Amino acid sequence: MKTQRNIMFAAIAAASVGLSAPTVVNAQAGMLEEITVTARKREESMQDVGLAVSALSETEIQRQFARDIQDLANIAPNVIIDDTGQGPGGTAAIFIRGVGVADLEKNFDPAVGVSVDGLFIGSTAGALMRGIDIASVEVLRGPQGTLFGRNTVGGIINVTRTQPTGELGGRFRAGVENYDTWYLDGVFNFAVTDDLAVKLTASKRDQGEGYYDNVTRRGDQGRQDYEQLGANFLWSATDTLELEYSYIRERLDQDTPALVNVTRPDQAFCIFYNYCSPNLNTTITGDRNGVAGGGGEPAPAPGLVTNVTLRDDLNDNFMEASFDTDTHIVEARWEISDALRFDYIFGRWESDEDSLQDWDGTPDLLYHTRRPGEWKQDSHELRLTWDDGGAFSMVGGLFFWDSEYESRMRSYIGFLDLANGAPNDPGFTSLIADIPQTTRQTTDSIAAFFEADYRFTDKWTLTLGGRYTEDEKTSEQYGEVFTVADGRTSHPEEKWDEFTPKVGLRYALDDNIMVYATYSRGYRAGGFNGRVASVEEAFQPYDPETIDNYEIGIKSELFDNRLRLNATVFNMDYKDKQEELQLPSNETDTGQKTVVANPSTATMRGIELEAMAYLNENFSVRANLGFLDSEYDDFVFLDAEGTLVDFSGLEFRRSPEFTGTIDATYEWDVAGGNAWIRGAYRYIGEHHTSVTNNAELENDSQGIVDASINYAINNLQFSVFGRNLSDEDGYTHGYEVAGLWSYAATRPPRTYGLEVVYNFN
Repeated sequence: MKTQRNIMFAAIAAASVGLSAPTVVNAQAGMLEEITVTARKREESMQDVGLAVSALSETEIQRQFARDIQDLANIAPNVIIDDTGQGPGGTAAIFIRGVGVADLEKNFDPAVGVSVDGLFIGSTAGALMRGIDIASVEVLRGPQGTLFGRNTVGGIINVTRTQPTGELGGRFRAGVENYDTWYLDGVFNFAVTDDLAVKLTASKRDQGEGYYDNVTRRGDQGRQDYEQLGANFLWSATDTLELEYSYIRERLDQDTPALVNVTRPDQAFCIFYNYCSPNLNTTITGDRNGVAGGGGEPAPAPGLVTNVTLRDDLNDNFMEASFDTDTHIVEARWEISDALRFDYIFGRWESDEDSLQDWDGTPDLLYHTRRPGEWKQDSHELRLTWDDGGAFSMVGGLFFWDSEYESRMRSYIGFLDLANGAPNDPGFTSLIADIPQTTRQTTDSIAAFFEADYRFTDKWTLTLGGRYTEDEKTSEQYGEVFTVADGRTSHPEEKWDEFTPKVGLRYALDDNIMVYATYSRGYRAGGFNGRVASVEEAFQPYDPETIDNYEIGIKSELFDNRLRLNATVFNMDYKDKQEELQLPSNETDTGQKTVVANPSTATMRGIELEAMAYLNENFSVRANLGFLDSEYDDFVFLDAEGTLVDFSGLEFRRSPEFTGTIDATYEWDVAGGNAWIRGAYRYIGEHHTSVTNNAELENDSQGIVDASINYAINNLQFSVFGRNLSDEDGYTHGYEVAGLWSYAATRPPRTYGLEVVYNFN
């Protein structure tokens, strides 16, 4: 029976050429090693967890030469990770199974969470985590509302950094890449006493040439200068109590992210300014890596309507941006008994950013913004874990969160007189308006959660879990049209609460094969729009959204642990989906407004295959294949003029029907050392990058190729590597601005480099 089962699963593996799975490295005699994950807030074998999770180990992460988690998007099926280019520091658009957020405004809570050492990052800006000492990355697909809480309706990316070893040792890395790029980083471990271990980290990455050619400024755009310093202290206070503190300081100075103009013939910027894309597949420059933003020259007085020195701002600060973060994490781990453990995690994450963004992507000053702002969050998690090796085990606790942010935006608008004529009409005068708007918002959240397993036979295990969450948000808006009015408070506030349950059942066919079925709910908090056009909008909250997820899966290890094969089938019901709608408006100087509402419901269903295999002692393959069918059941709303708009026929953005990766490594002993060649191919099917499915912002299918040649001897490692060797130039973001123009951000082009690593102990 076991042999027949192995043959059946081998046939499935052979048919699934693009399979995927958690990685394994340094396996002995070509056998897969066990992968331990913390997807349920406790250490477990990945093959015993009844949910869809993929993982990469420290060595596998290093072998991908990843600059940030965007370069690790091939870890799992149905996952898209993009940088939208809408602000400094990397504004993440992380979509899992078609669920995600792609807006820079911080009132939008993430739909896919990013957690680093137990610290949940509550902002999409800065969520594309860099790291030189990442121990593991886990991708949990589907709602994770029980243990990880609010704002994980699509899933979560769980990042864990290495801990201090308490032994003298370290790792230093140096590399050079094209685009005048060099980097140097290091990790240094040592012990102060037998009980106190320290880890120090430092990193510097300087990209002196941008990826993009600015045809207006006659130079490149996209330069970055990144620095990081970190310290991690681990104190073994007693045999049962550990205390850990870590601090990470990151500083990034960069060019403002480059946006390309992809205006259609029927849009205003083409009709009135003659900025037209030659076709739907390229930009106004004819090159997706050719940008035209030039800052523009403000009109002479009295045409300039402004209360700042706009000319100096544009010329002195054009293309300048910064994003700085400080991270503090405190952990206490207490083994109260052999069965009971207590964990406490405090986290603080602060960011400070500034940028002058050219949104129109033309040589003129048509729509620019200056956006300084700050974000601060504090969280506390108290957790008890019980596991005495018997039939019952559980984890439960309390979670407290508060965050606040302020954004002081100034919009410089140069197309306001289009209603009075065209720029080439006699007597036309270009006015540039300076529109200030300040937003301050706060969030307070508390939650209680639990998840318990009961093994009622040797083969059957029942999982029950739940989380109760209360959220409270306040909002303040200041600007030319946003003042306290109608006798209402200047601090509108709203509260929401939600219970998110989970039920799971696992059945072990034998020691190597497990099947499971899971139901879970995810909840994303409501809020207030951070970019409003009237007092009424400032006081009108939008509601939470929920997803109910049903999935069945199988996990297996076959042929004496030489093949790992996992599969998942899922169906997700999306209710009260939050949408950011771009509508015309008579209340704003720009003639448009952004409204957040809950006008839609949707269904997502799909299949995910994951695999890892050793074909022989030297040759390993990791791969994935994902199929996704996502559709709106209902997407109907009233526009600004009261007209019924039906978008129910639209497709989800960043939801390709197929995604897949095949990642192969061949390694052998040579010349007293170890050599390996790695090649990876990632397929992303055609998909939309804009909510409204604009043809000019649609991506064709893409095939992204990465490769490296490596040799290690003694404590040294030498590598030659390349990313996106196929030079795919798909859009990572797209947006149409109220019929005026469309803009997009382009995937970074082909990069390659040399790297040297020195390990010592």
